Amino acid sequence: MKTKLALLILVISCTTFAQTNPIITSWLQNNTTFGSYYNSKSTTIPYPLTAMTALANCQKVQYDATYVYVTTRGIPTYPTGIFTGDGNTNLAGDQNAMYKFPLNPTKNTGTPTPTSAGNCGVFINGVSLFDYRDGVSWKNSTSSLCGGPGYRACTGDGLWNRDAIPAEKKGFDCAKGHPAGTNYHHHQNPSAFKYDSTSSISYSDICNTYNSDALYTIDKTKHAPLIGFAYDGFPIYGAYAYKNRDGTGEITRMKSSYALNTTTTRSNGPAINQVFGTGATAQTMFNGYFREDYVFTSNPATDYLDEHNGRICNTPEYPKSLYPDGMYCYFATVDEYNTSVYPYVIGPTFYGTVVASKFGTSTTSVSGTTTYTPTLASLDFELESTTFTIYPNPAQDYISIQTNLTKNDLKIELLNELGQTIKKNVILQGSTLAFFETETLYNGIYFIKIDNGTHSKTYKVIIEK
Repeated sequence: MKTKLALLILVISCTTFAQTNPIITSWLQNNTTFGSYYNSKSTTIPYPLTAMTALANCQKVQYDATYVYVTTRGIPTYPTGIFTGDGNTNLAGDQNAMYKFPLNPTKNTGTPTPTSAGNCGVFINGVSLFDYRDGVSWKNSTSSLCGGPGYRACTGDGLWNRDAIPAEKKGFDCAKGHPAGTNYHHHQNPSAFKYDSTSSISYSDICNTYNSDALYTIDKTKHAPLIGFAYDGFPIYGAYAYKNRDGTGEITRMKSSYALNTTTTRSNGPAINQVFGTGATAQTMFNGYFREDYVFTSNPATDYLDEHNGRICNTPEYPKSLYPDGMYCYFATVDEYNTSVYPYVIGPTFYGTVVASKFGTSTTSVSGTTTYTPTLASLDFELESTTFTIYPNPAQDYISIQTNLTKNDLKIELLNELGQTIKKNVILQGSTLAFFETETLYNGIYFIKIDNGTHSKTYKVIIEK
């Protein structure tokens, strides 16, 4: 009897743990929607939006007493591409990956582990996170750049590591991603250029031709969503959070404690604003072109982050009631105009002990695990419904429906005054946008109905030409 009771308690404890531990419950699971990309291999200009054969987001989440195992193809629901602005001719492709993360991440009490080239985390849609670097560095002995696509291998004194955000900006798609080989990834906050701000859209005009939304949209009035996990198992959030570490106070922007060095020279490196190359490939190595141009200064203010770009705090997913000592969280840092700010997400070192890895593939069998099946939650819908933006209203040629992040597919219908469905669309899980063309519709009152499968809400719109 005692044995059966102990077993029952263990089962209940494990079930409760799975229902509350965000590293199990936060992944976006999908087995019906496929990715899409702008096919730069096509002879048609502009390049056509093409369906992929790889499923979007994550396909399975399993866990045992120690780890969570996440299976993904590494493809988002939002369109990817194009990337040819800086000569990157690759296309996003199927990663067929299983990642392993610790259920209970721990602080590294020894020498901090540096981030490295390649994955340093995974977003909740299964897309890879890279750190600041692009694999190119300055070789002082030859006064040249080396490593990375288009450059010879770098050996020896590569002390100055190029920052991917300014150096590769012409090669990011509208969602701020690009592929290394076929591994599509983000180095920075995964919100679309066009929805950040007027200043940020100038960072890439690719949205004008090859449009995309992204994983989430920045909302300065609400705590940012949990958007991923680092390779040490600690969570990653967007740009805004509670000012106070205990989960109280106003919503404020989380600020990087790194700033540009004020010196005018680089020791064993190129001069500030030195130009490398000629013609169309010429590059000005301004202050901020290399990671080593930044210096860290600790700031005691609660909205400034530490040297790893995080802080210990309470969040909606890690409330004080369950985490009285808080949880270490990384944040995707931006400036007041929503332009990404170094070190962008994680880095240059991890806070915790790095134990995560690309564990296997979709066919890898892990014994002794439980498969987590997400459920639709009305509370989630209520939270999401408060962040819908429907514009323009009144409308002439189109109506856009935008949210900050949706964890379930949302069916969108345009209804006339009689309640008849005129048009249908969907905001896919892990994306932010749907729209209707209204050029052929008569002036009058219409309604937007948003349905998550269990609950729905309706909003009035006006078409006025």
